[in-house]
Amino acid sequence: MIGITQIETTAERIAGHVVRTPTVPSPGLSALLGAPVTAKLELLQRTGSFKARGATAKLLSLGEAERAAGVVAVSGGNHGIALAVMASALHVKATVVMPRSAPARSLRIAEEAGASLRLTDGMDEAFATAARLRDEGLTLVHPFDDPVVVAGQGTVGLEFAEDAGPLTDVIVSVGGGGLIAGVAAALRALRPGVRIWGVETEGAQAMSQALAAGGPVPVPLSSVVTTLSAPAVSRLTYEHAQALVEDVLVVPDRAAVQGVLDLAEHAKVWTEPAAGCLLPAARQVLDRVGPGARLGLVVCGGNAALTDVLDWARRFGLR
Repeated sequence: MIGITQIETTAERIAGHVVRTPTVPSPGLSALLGAPVTAKLELLQRTGSFKARGATAKLLSLGEAERAAGVVAVSGGNHGIALAVMASALHVKATVVMPRSAPARSLRIAEEAGASLRLTDGMDEAFATAARLRDEGLTLVHPFDDPVVVAGQGTVGLEFAEDAGPLTDVIVSVGGGGLIAGVAAALRALRPGVRIWGVETEGAQAMSQALAAGGPVPVPLSSVVTTLSAPAVSRLTYEHAQALVEDVLVVPDRAAVQGVLDLAEHAKVWTEPAAGCLLPAARQVLDRVGPGARLGLVVCGGNAALTDVLDWARRFGLR
């Protein structure tokens, strides 16, 4: 299990490379949900998501031979952007493997940052390609199955615990589980009374299926939310969620896209569906915990093009 000392040490190591993002009360979301809401705005992080933290932590941990050989990452979008940009800043050659379904904006940014881009027909093939490149000598920077990366993501929870007012429940989006594992480890150490909830979209249910099965299992992927679409969680992230997380909720893609529109209107922030799913999950949490809840939302990223969101809104009949 990742400990708070490891997270604090990682925070010191990456401090000069990443942003301490704002933690702010949201009057608009509080009014919308009928409970006090505090938002951790990771969409304002370098590269537009929390992923810069874990990528930077891993890059800074490399030895000289590993740096010289270069790194490889597999990603549905944000991890690839983060590794490409942060590797460029640290003068490390990066290869990013993404499915062709990844947002065009993510592909473009990774390539413009100087990464070598490899495209595959799906996430299973992407992970297999990254594993092959690792076997050929590149250092794999896994998006979630790495304690160094998880500790990097845990710095989100460290800052949230230090900067937020009173909280009863914190909601975190889940793909492969690196973010929720790190955030839960930090919050349980620093605010042991706070409940941590995960949220996935239908068709990207790797963690909820793992919790139901008693361990990581492969899952079919069909969600439009590619940044949450991990083919399976890892044993590392599963064990953190199983021990530290209250529950992992599942919401439809349509509700996640509506959440993007609601966050824009009521919180005045432009997010991606991986963050939009927080709002329908928050309503489920409020129904379950009853009055007196004070919510914390980890707004994980904002790497969605306007045209993509409008296309999804039209597809789901949203206004």
